[in-house]
Amino acid sequence: MDTQLLRRYARLIAVTGGGLRPGQDVVIRAGLDQPDFTLMLAEECYAAGAARVEVEWEYPPLQKLDYEYLGAEALGEVRAWQLAKLRYRADTLPVMLYLESADPDALAGIDQLKRAEAMRLRWAVTKPISDEMENRYQWCIAAVPGEAWARKVFPGLAPADAVERLWEAILRCSRAYEGDPAENWARHNAFLAERCAKLNALGLVRLEYRSANGTELSVGLIPEALFLGGAETNPVNGAAYNPNIPSEEVYVTPRAGEAEGIVYATRPLSSRGVLIEDFWIRFENGRAVDCGARKNEEALRALIAMDEGSAMLGECALVPYMSPIRESGLMFFNTLFDENAACHLALGRGYTSNIRDYGKYTLEELRALGVNDSMVHEDFMIGSADLSVTGVTASGERIPIFTGGGWAL
Repeated sequence: MDTQLLRRYARLIAVTGGGLRPGQDVVIRAGLDQPDFTLMLAEECYAAGAARVEVEWEYPPLQKLDYEYLGAEALGEVRAWQLAKLRYRADTLPVMLYLESADPDALAGIDQLKRAEAMRLRWAVTKPISDEMENRYQWCIAAVPGEAWARKVFPGLAPADAVERLWEAILRCSRAYEGDPAENWARHNAFLAERCAKLNALGLVRLEYRSANGTELSVGLIPEALFLGGAETNPVNGAAYNPNIPSEEVYVTPRAGEAEGIVYATRPLSSRGVLIEDFWIRFENGRAVDCGARKNEEALRALIAMDEGSAMLGECALVPYMSPIRESGLMFFNTLFDENAACHLALGRGYTSNIRDYGKYTLEELRALGVNDSMVHEDFMIGSADLSVTGVTASGERIPIFTGGGWAL
């Protein structure tokens, strides 16, 4: 891939994605297969005024080895130095940049119950600090093409050709292939803000989903919740940042415990190194009470049973069926991309930042309003060419939001 294109993409991630301001520290998390682009991203961070850039490397085969040889208690242990590092980051609030490149099936075959128990043990220790950091730092998730991932998306190509094709797809979907990426994102953010303004003016209290595939779901909304999309603002320093590159969604935090019906996924879910395919979830009294999947059903059931809040919804996101990612014709097998090709829901933690004037509430008060709490937040795609979404107001007025998979406003 052309070096100048990659450098512009790196700059986009650092400045538009992370919202990096001079004097801020940066932490980059990347796979071992991405040393060159990680170096380029670090250079762009320093060029933008970063005080210090640290890189944390991840390697899924080593994680899989741990799951094979260690018990849940050892996997879930948070050592003193790890807790001290998290504490330091809560105090200094560095910009967090995450580069996704891993094989979607990297952790296939691990013991899902052991993984769930290890996550619960870690979360019991780290949750107080994570809660303290919520909404107070800038972060961005973006993607680079790992070879195993590229071969899954383009199985008929030689590895080098598959990586090149995936690079092009990532850059195009991220609005970084043609024109000025920063200007492209300024226009895109303005469009998403206009969509949000229209939705927020409606006073919706419920969303109803219908599709010919069997989806029939009603989800309650929090009256104080706002639809958001695109750029966000760090209330600590006023920096604007884009948490996801790419992003096509307009999303809202639903009220925990208010969901009824059944929903069918329309794309696979890549969840922590496992690919869950052809699945459905049924909700009663706000909770997922049953589910099924053609592949990796045990991973889906483990996800739903992770903690008290993992069986409830934490996000409703609206994405036109004919989004740029859908129009690429590709199945990315990666939630960052596939969630932006279709309307989606999320199991688990809800976003407190979606609540109007959220800064005036304590975290406990935000939970009391109906923002779901969980150690997980897993998006799964439900959008289809015939999906309809109807908004219902407090007075009972029914307003078409989506018809035929696209905006009806």
